[in-house]
Amino acid sequence: MYNPTEQFADLGKANVASAVKLASLSIDKAEKLVALNLNAAKLALAQSVEGAQAAATVKDVQELVTLRSKLAELGVQSALGYSRSLYELSTEASSEFSALAEEAWSLYTKGMATWVEKASQSAPAGTDAAFNAFKSTIAASTAAFDQFQKATKQAVSLADAGYRAAASTATNATKSRKAA
Repeated sequence: MYNPTEQFADLGKANVASAVKLASLSIDKAEKLVALNLNAAKLALAQSVEGAQAAATVKDVQELVTLRSKLAELGVQSALGYSRSLYELSTEASSEFSALAEEAWSLYTKGMATWVEKASQSAPAGTDAAFNAFKSTIAASTAAFDQFQKATKQAVSLADAGYRAAASTATNATKSRKAA
């Protein structure tokens, strides 16, 4: 016999499991972001101390100009490294969140489709049109979600290419300035 309460309970359990996965993933990514920022702060402090110590030993203007150039280059390299790490972390997080969303949506649509199918089998005569409309709605929302996912992946790919080009340009500019 069909028991809708049991099916809704199963959907609820799946939603709780997805929420737990989302919370766990969010905490994991937050920990990584905090660690990245702490490391960046430590590096910035160490570079500042090193720069101050080097500036204290400067004996002439030429040495000061050379030191300034070296410290500027070091700062650019640090900023590039930080932005690269931050980008990699955000890309990883985006990928994992997208996979979680796809999994949750898939479980939800399968659960709803199963519920509609079982409910339509035990429904009174004459309700076929309503159940068919509901099935069409589920199919349309699934198709819309799929299109949204494809568009998101294309946008992320485009942003990735733009970031990589900008990072490459900045790295090459730093290298060419160093060579000059």
